[in-house]
Amino acid sequence: MKAELAQAWAGFWGQRTDREKALLTWGGGALAVVVAWSVLWAPAQEGRAHLRESLPSLQRQLAQMTAQANEARSLSAGAQGVAPTGAALKDALSASLGDHGLAATQVQFVGNAVQVQMKNASFPAWTTWVDDVRKQFKVQVAEAHITALKDDGQVDLTVSLQPSTTK
Repeated sequence: MKAELAQAWAGFWGQRTDREKALLTWGGGALAVVVAWSVLWAPAQEGRAHLRESLPSLQRQLAQMTAQANEARSLSAGAQGVAPTGAALKDALSASLGDHGLAATQVQFVGNAVQVQMKNASFPAWTTWVDDVRKQFKVQVAEAHITALKDDGQVDLTVSLQPSTTK
């Protein structure tokens, strides 16, 4: 295949006069320069100009995003230390029980803790709820009385939850 192409080119080129060969050579060179300019040089030059124009605004955006990230870090550190107490904790725990589909028989204050009583509750659902409120409201289980029922996974329980800062 390669040899056939070389023979075809040699036959074509051999039939041309010196003037035609010169015109074809100069035309091919000019065409190569035009193609190189339009494909390689012009897009790169336009891209550099665009980047030069947009760089200041991108630097401003970066500075703004950095400032916002620093502010978010400082605000999140402050928010982590705030845990509800008293009536707010009781209301938050009651709402959380409803969100998890658990029905408490009773939610009441006992000292500085909130006591939750449940009858015929799903133990896996309860443990998931306790883990969520522990993380979300920063509470700990102070006391728990759990009685297994005949149905697998069902329990009667009484749990006292208190803020984690209380020892």
